Amino acid sequence: MKGLDTPPRSIIDVLQRAGANESDLIAVVAGDLDAGGRYGEVWIALTASDLFVVWSPGTGSRPPEKGGSQACPREEQVERIPLAGVDEVTTEHLVGNGFLVATVRGEARRLCQFTNSRARAFGIFARIAEKVRKGEEVREEDYTDGRPEPFCPRCGRLYPNPDRAICPHCMDRRALTWRVLSFFGEYKAHVAAVIVLMIIGSLLSLISPYINGRILFDEVLTPGGRYEGRILEVILVMAAFSLASIGVSILHARINAHVTAHVVAGVKARVFAALQRLSMGFFTNKQTGGLMTRVHSDASHLQYFFHDGVPYFIVNLLQIIGIIIAMLLLSWRLALLVLIPVPLIVLVLKKAFPRLWRLFTRRWRATRGLNATINDALTGIRVVKAFGKEREEIQRFSRRNEIVYGVSLQTGYYTSTLFPMVGLLMQAGGLIVWSFGGWQALEGSLSFGTLMTFVYYLGMLYGPLEFMTHIVDWWTSAMNSAHRIFEILDTVPQVAERPDPVRLRPMRGEIELSDVTFEYEPNRPVLKNVSFHVKPGEMIGLVGHSGAGKSTITNVICRFYDVQRGAVKIDGVDVRDLAIADLRAQIGIVPQETFLFRGTIAENIAYGRPDATMEEIIRAAKAANAHDFIIKLPDGYETVIGAHGQDLSGGEKQRISIARAILHNPRILILDEATASLDTETERQIQEALKRLVQGRTTIAIAHRLSTLRDADRLIVIEKGEVVEMGTHEELEALQGVYYRLREKQKEALAIRGIAG
Repeated sequence: MKGLDTPPRSIIDVLQRAGANESDLIAVVAGDLDAGGRYGEVWIALTASDLFVVWSPGTGSRPPEKGGSQACPREEQVERIPLAGVDEVTTEHLVGNGFLVATVRGEARRLCQFTNSRARAFGIFARIAEKVRKGEEVREEDYTDGRPEPFCPRCGRLYPNPDRAICPHCMDRRALTWRVLSFFGEYKAHVAAVIVLMIIGSLLSLISPYINGRILFDEVLTPGGRYEGRILEVILVMAAFSLASIGVSILHARINAHVTAHVVAGVKARVFAALQRLSMGFFTNKQTGGLMTRVHSDASHLQYFFHDGVPYFIVNLLQIIGIIIAMLLLSWRLALLVLIPVPLIVLVLKKAFPRLWRLFTRRWRATRGLNATINDALTGIRVVKAFGKEREEIQRFSRRNEIVYGVSLQTGYYTSTLFPMVGLLMQAGGLIVWSFGGWQALEGSLSFGTLMTFVYYLGMLYGPLEFMTHIVDWWTSAMNSAHRIFEILDTVPQVAERPDPVRLRPMRGEIELSDVTFEYEPNRPVLKNVSFHVKPGEMIGLVGHSGAGKSTITNVICRFYDVQRGAVKIDGVDVRDLAIADLRAQIGIVPQETFLFRGTIAENIAYGRPDATMEEIIRAAKAANAHDFIIKLPDGYETVIGAHGQDLSGGEKQRISIARAILHNPRILILDEATASLDTETERQIQEALKRLVQGRTTIAIAHRLSTLRDADRLIVIEKGEVVEMGTHEELEALQGVYYRLREKQKEALAIRGIAG
């Protein structure tokens, strides 16, 4: 028996009594809600001829009546539904739950209810049931949807990033640290030099207290000492050691600054390159502010940590070790007494660390949300002003700001309490030294110079130990940043190029979609079994209501996304087998929302062909009816425009976009509402430019105004993700179907606008 879930023996026995032998079962899936929406177990089984629904004991078999409740059966109940009477098996998705639906003789029946955690399994089951119903062969790969498991196998939590199977709760943070340190691999010589200089600096710093205490008090100032009265010489030696220590510190700090700057710049470059490599699906639900934080702020956190954290961690660790050894050599009894609070300090920090990690993670997430809110408000400031929504945006910002304030306050309270407590434990050592050491000095068992050296060493110990308490804060913040950076670096693109891609040169521009089914979210198909063929040089118009799937068709042709079933072919070759660079080089897009990069107009036109000459740029601009307005600008083609082209009108931006496509010279052209929201004269100029652009190219045009598609060789009507009509304008008009009704509605709307205006 194959299946998505393994049923218990009691369910198998019930199925056998109902006529389904265990060997006949093709797929079995378990629902976790009963018909009334309560948690319960319902099993759905599929054989070659029937569907079986089994309700476990205590599970209601139908929704409760209004004003009452449905009694639950005390033993398994089973219903058998012959596939011969089933028209379709599919899933219906609501908010938080869904249903397995079987259409039986024209009537839709909800067989089973499930939570979203089971939606994936039920989607696969529905597809298998459809194949069995249609008499198609069920293969091994049909039992999976090709997506990785979304849950952590250790703790069962959902992965934060479904494209990266790493659980932040279970990951080894020490391994994460070593991975971050691997960035320094190409600077091994520099790192070795820094470590050697740090060791030298630590040794030099340990000598000064010994000279200031033991030698100065016991050998110089004490009568009969070996260096009695030679104060000037001792001071010069002390100064020499101090200067040498400062020189070594400056040298290792400069080397470290050089290495860290190069490494962090490399990390930023790798993160940005990884973002460019990732598929469109990665960016669908991501906020721009959050991604900007990962590229810049997170990398900067790593820089602070490795420039100001790691080197001084090593220095302070060496100093702590050296000071402890020196104190043990001076007086092991007194040293052991001084170290009594250390285990308690370690225990406190070990207990506090997990909560610190959670607090800093929450603070970063809250800050990311605040940055995204600011980015949205400033990017869409014209919309905010147009609708008079300044107050609402302030309130939205205030809500986000309150969250940041709350978690920052909580973090501040916690650290402000923790670190002073740790500092108090460290200061207890000083009281022990003066108490026990002073008593020994009065007894004569400890010299005054040795006591003062001990006090100096203890004073030197406080700084490194206090630094070690803050390194937890820095390390937590840095590892959070590193985790988010690796989320991007480790994410596998949903659209990946095969190792040996097919090269199509030259490309003819033939397009074919064969039984294409596509879904942005699991089990929510946007395209359903779409099939059509476009000959080279043919112009096709895609028609349909908003949300019908027109733009999605162009997305899969460009291979911004890979289809779940079926195939998209260019010149007879599946786009998944083509080199992505070759495919995109032969596709030009003129979108409704034109994006212009910050730079000159000439640079924007030449974006697809940076090596184009000025003559070619001007020729493309003339063909796009853009040359006349460009030369009237203050600096002509060298006029610098903003990141979104704010200095230009919508029609001017659109004509630059067309010029960019003309210069790109693609074999396949996609026009996505290219003339929407434009005045009549601007639209006329753009239509003229588009007629020149489409000549000799395979063109797929999407237009809300159907009259603009009259020049198309054929029209394809899309409704709810399916092709419902196909033909010329005249053929579809004569058919009086979906296209005809769309045309009539537009005529009525235009007539009303004519009366109004």
